[in-house]
Order: sequence, then structure tokens, then C-alpha cells
Amino acid sequence: MAIEDMVKQLDALLGEVKTLPAYEDWVHGGREDAEAEVLANRLEAAVIRLTMPESVYRRQVARGSNRSTVSRLDHNTSVVASLKADLKAGWTETVVELVHADTYSDYLEMADALLSKGYKNAAAVITGTSLEVHVRALCVKNGVTTAVAGKPKKADTMNADLKKAGVYDGLQQKDITTWMDLRNKAAHGEYDSYDQGQVRRFVDGVQAFMMKYPA
Repeated sequence: MAIEDMVKQLDALLGEVKTLPAYEDWVHGGREDAEAEVLANRLEAAVIRLTMPESVYRRQVARGSNRSTVSRLDHNTSVVASLKADLKAGWTETVVELVHADTYSDYLEMADALLSKGYKNAAAVITGTSLEVHVRALCVKNGVTTAVAGKPKKADTMNADLKKAGVYDGLQQKDITTWMDLRNKAAHGEYDSYDQGQVRRFVDGVQAFMMKYPA
């Protein structure tokens, strides 16, 4: 999902919050209370849907779980507004790439199917994308920063950082460097610099890597 689509989702929810009447005008126990409860739940669901488990946004929204309906709605509205602002500023882009990192296993199945039909270039690009997202997820899981001066780190830098952090050894780092080089060649149209067999080993290697080092 594109960041623009995420912002639209949050905008729509925040817009619904604004349609509620002022709290002092509510008929308590009536329609307003019910709508506020639904909106508080939807705001919380949006945060969970659009962020990683360890994100500050999820921790913030969890802090309001035991509040009254009105207080919880107000709290969740503030969290969603913060998330929307950060998305628009581009500060959470690297996190958003990880929102559903587990779905990248489906992408590897897609790459495998494409490769079996002879589409080695598309398979290499999809596998490379899955690999980079997983490496970034490993960084988040292991407390390794994924950005420097507000800019996302390159995949090679994160790979080196994970080795330094002891997440995996130098041999694994070299394998990932080799795989990323193949991904870059595919992404830049250097299709004659690798063959079907190399892509097959690429796909199999990344699958094994993700299983050995889950994020």
C-alpha cells in the first residue's frame, strides 16, 4: 500500500471524528456513545494495520485501551494524527515498508512461480525486494537503526550492521551481499549478467535465510 493511500485512510477516519457533535451535546448512552466507541476501535485498528508491532504508535494506542470511551477516542485520535503527520513528512517510510513483512513470503512464492515459467528477471527483482524488506525487519527486531540523519539506510549498510550486531556471521553477510548484487543487476536491466540457475539459487537462498533468521 502506498503512503498516499495510508494517509487517505487516516484522513477519512479523522474526518469521521470531526462529524461527531461536541461532547457536551451528546445524549449519553445514545447514538453518540455508540459511534464514539466504533470510531475509537477503528482508529486503533488503523494504527495496528499500518504499523509494526514494536512501533511507538502501537505502544501509544495501547496506553489508552482502559480509558473511558470519550477519553479513548480523544487519545486514539491524537495517535492517528501523529502517525498521519509522520507519514506525510516521510519519516515513517522505512517502517511502513515493514508493515506486513510476513506477506513477503507470498512474494517469494510468486517469484518461484515466475522463475519456473522462465521469467528470471522478474523473479530476481521480486526476490531482491523481499530480501531487503526482511533485512530491514531484522534491524528493527534487533535494535539496529534503519536510518541515518532521517534517511533510510542502504541495504548493504544494514547488512553490515546486522553482522556487527552479531545477528549473523560474516559468511551470511557475504551471501546477502552477493544476492543484493544480483538484485541490483536485475533492477538496472543487466539481464545478461546472470542466468536462470543463479536466480534459482537466489530464491532458494533467500527462503532459507528468512526461515533461519525470522523477523
